[in-house]
Amino acid sequence: MKVYIKFIIINFLKSLLFVSTIIFCLIFILNLLTEFEFFREIEVKYYFPIYLSLLNSPGLIFEMFPFIFLISSQLCLINLLKNDQIQTLKYSGLKNTKVLFILLLTTFLTGIIIVILFYNLSSNLKNIYLNLKNNYTADDKYLAVITNNGLWIKDNINGKINIINANKIDNKFLNDVSITVLDRKFNVKKHIETKKIDISKNEWIIFEGSTYEENEKKEFDSNIFLSNFDYERIQSLFSNLSSLTILELYQLKKNYDHLNLSTTEIRLQIQKILSYPVYLTLMTLLSFIIMFYSQKNKSNTLKISFGIFLSVMIYYMNNFFHVLGKTEKINITLSVWIPMITILIISSIYTTKINEK
Repeated sequence: MKVYIKFIIINFLKSLLFVSTIIFCLIFILNLLTEFEFFREIEVKYYFPIYLSLLNSPGLIFEMFPFIFLISSQLCLINLLKNDQIQTLKYSGLKNTKVLFILLLTTFLTGIIIVILFYNLSSNLKNIYLNLKNNYTADDKYLAVITNNGLWIKDNINGKINIINANKIDNKFLNDVSITVLDRKFNVKKHIETKKIDISKNEWIIFEGSTYEENEKKEFDSNIFLSNFDYERIQSLFSNLSSLTILELYQLKKNYDHLNLSTTEIRLQIQKILSYPVYLTLMTLLSFIIMFYSQKNKSNTLKISFGIFLSVMIYYMNNFFHVLGKTEKINITLSVWIPMITILIISSIYTTKINEK
């Protein structure tokens, strides 16, 4: 590797590490304050909120990486411009486009590493965080998971524990359902089998089922079954997709397809993760353009502030298109790539004259 390439890459990675450390500390402190507030009236060990904050922070850092890369790129270029190192590189025959290419390639490769290693690590930590914190919320009495065998629900209500399994979900109906009712000592009280249940409300309507109780089978045309779950709650239980690794997301999508649930949010999450290296690369490109087209402005604070402002605008633009994709107003792939293609087209206009700066 040539000396100037190594010099630029090391400079950039140092800036990236510096900014990441500062952002991590800020996120950790904010997390810690949130956890202290949550456990204010709950007796736990003094270190438990700190432990939870450490578990939750990497996932939030992952969401912040576009801002981190933009600021890191700006700091890197500030250092290069401040000491006229860019001019020295120019005298050596290194054009601005070459410097840009090195930064973009470094960002893209770093983005791939972040997706493969950091994202999967942060999602595992997030999963541990949610499981631990769930023990201190009202939701610890309820559980719902989706497996190859369909939807499984554990529901505590009126002093009873209901174990529910459904093979399919068709709109607001559960199909091919079995319900086992247990007492608090986990003794089986009765078992219900049915082809169809309306779960639009907490008062489920069971159609044409059979009840097995005390070795006696009874048929019924319809019955009311109380639950803490309704259709909306079941749908929302699986919204925290950031706690799943990439492989787990693909497995969940497969299970959703089997259960006839909508996979829109899962496909959107997968697309966002796979496109993440490109997103980070575009943020580095944006910071490069900002720095080179504002060299006459001596205020670095103003340049960084403007960069953050643009990144916030891009963040909201992304969210807008993601909502359109999530609500199926536009194609999922388009909802992820339209904002990035827009940034690329606009940036390409400015990069044509970057060597003149």
